[in-house]
Amino acid sequence: MAFAPSRRVMYVSRRRDARISTLMIAGDGSLSHAGEFDTPSGACYVATDRTGRFLLSAYYADGAVAVHGIGDDGVAAGPALCRLDTGTGAHSLETDRTNRYAFACTIAKPVGSNAVHQFRFDERTGALRPNAPPRLPGKDGCGPRHLCFHPRFPVVYVSNEQGGSVTAYRLDTSGGTLTRWHTVSTLPPGHEGENTCAQIRITPDGASLFAPNRGHDSIANFALDPWTGALSLREIAPAEPVPRACQLDPAGRLLLSAGLESGRIAVYRIEPEAGRLTPLAVTEVGESPMWILIDRSSSLTGDKGVDA
Repeated sequence: MAFAPSRRVMYVSRRRDARISTLMIAGDGSLSHAGEFDTPSGACYVATDRTGRFLLSAYYADGAVAVHGIGDDGVAAGPALCRLDTGTGAHSLETDRTNRYAFACTIAKPVGSNAVHQFRFDERTGALRPNAPPRLPGKDGCGPRHLCFHPRFPVVYVSNEQGGSVTAYRLDTSGGTLTRWHTVSTLPPGHEGENTCAQIRITPDGASLFAPNRGHDSIANFALDPWTGALSLREIAPAEPVPRACQLDPAGRLLLSAGLESGRIAVYRIEPEAGRLTPLAVTEVGESPMWILIDRSSSLTGDKGVDA
């Protein structure tokens, strides 16, 4: 799922149906169906570009990324304006803060092409074209999955699904290319059990970054250097079993983590000084929660209204 920049429209990939739906969000948080279109296979990731005029999507099984147009009414439509092959395991597609470049991730084993893909993005037409170089192979089969951008520094962070780690890349803003900077594990020293990383989230102030561990069932909490954005592991906090989805409230005060296996969402407070996570509540939500979105007016931060 993804919000439009206005937070009044939501786009939902229905993977089993191979369709993407547009939903309008009313002031009380209720949803109404506004449109849908078919996709060649189920999109495992959707996001808008920075203008909200285009919907970006990634296709795990097909090994591709695509761009669809969004009308003035906020409704996304098919067919795709642009579709490019990435190799199997495509798991995300995002534009940078300038909206001139886009990056996609493909995981590694057993079928993924294990790379961060680099594109130039035309925000007038929605066209993607490969940058030079077009891809950065994931080191040692780490399996890049999801990414996020530092709010102030030219730094991109990538969660490595198979590597159990987060890699920081320096972004050349003049050419839109990445250079691997450093990698930090999401796991405690000596951990030998199976584990894969999932989503990645960064607080609006750029002080903290979070990546869930599926298998170790925890949230890796990283401090980001205030002068450079460099990663350092702050703590590894226990989480609901198989924490595939996590999300920050818009103010960056709370982290929500969904247990795919437990069917519960855990809420943590991000302590303002130390940045550590304090558990607040756990709520039953039903089978296999896969994604979390929080509306800008969320009552979780003391304001009125909540959409989650």
